[in-house]
Amino acid sequence: MLYKKRYYFMKYIPYVCLLLICVAATSSKKETITWKNLEKGLDYALLDAPAKSSHADSKIDILRINPAYFSFELECMEQKKSGNKKIDQICTENKLVAAVNAGMFKLEGNFQTCTGYMKSGTYTNNPTLNPSYKTAFAFNSKDTSKKSATLIDLTCEDWTAAKSNYTSFSQGIRMVNCDGKATWQASEKKWSMVLLGEDKAGNILFIFSRSPYKVLDYTNMLLQSDLQLKRLMYLEGGPEASFYLDHPNASVKKMGSYETGFNENDNNKVYWEIPNVIGIRRK
Repeated sequence: MLYKKRYYFMKYIPYVCLLLICVAATSSKKETITWKNLEKGLDYALLDAPAKSSHADSKIDILRINPAYFSFELECMEQKKSGNKKIDQICTENKLVAAVNAGMFKLEGNFQTCTGYMKSGTYTNNPTLNPSYKTAFAFNSKDTSKKSATLIDLTCEDWTAAKSNYTSFSQGIRMVNCDGKATWQASEKKWSMVLLGEDKAGNILFIFSRSPYKVLDYTNMLLQSDLQLKRLMYLEGGPEASFYLDHPNASVKKMGSYETGFNENDNNKVYWEIPNVIGIRRK
């Protein structure tokens, strides 16, 4: 009797293994992103984050921008000799379709200087390349044979060539290295955040989450998604993080709130005044 049971068990092992393989393949399959096409070259998606956050709705807003149809503009309040402004006001005044923070800023002086290298045409906000950031958004290419906007990894791409090929730059903290791996140091701190990415097709991504996450966990969530991320750069976090989209087919106006050690709640309901934004307009 024991022999017969063993026989049947061994007989069905291949089928059990096949079933387990199928289940594993199904569970690891990336969820397809449903994009809403706003117009040619511009798509928006609202994703459910695979891990629930402690605050807010655990949603991720993503605007996918094809640089062939949209140009990127750096709007700096210092250049305009203005005080800091809310992102919706900056977009309205400059007729921008969408915008996000252009990066973090120094908490000294006039609060308008980027913590990394920042330049737009003949105007330079910060002339110093931050060696710890390791990535920069380069846009407004001088050479039409080059991509008009791209994220440059300073450890595996030619920064000198980029500086001669593009007129505008905004530097930020690298989140994904040249091998496609998350680089943020593990930490228990979490916050709302806005990021700038580039996918493998060359589209530029504005990525926003009001819900706070640990940055390393959040980066891995995005890498494991169907976004096909190639590069990813940190822009801003906490209540300063701003995401603005004003389009006839979608209006999304969101701001961050939670930040460990600073604003540990989900109560912020207004845009904060910021000094620099990256926006888009139709070509």
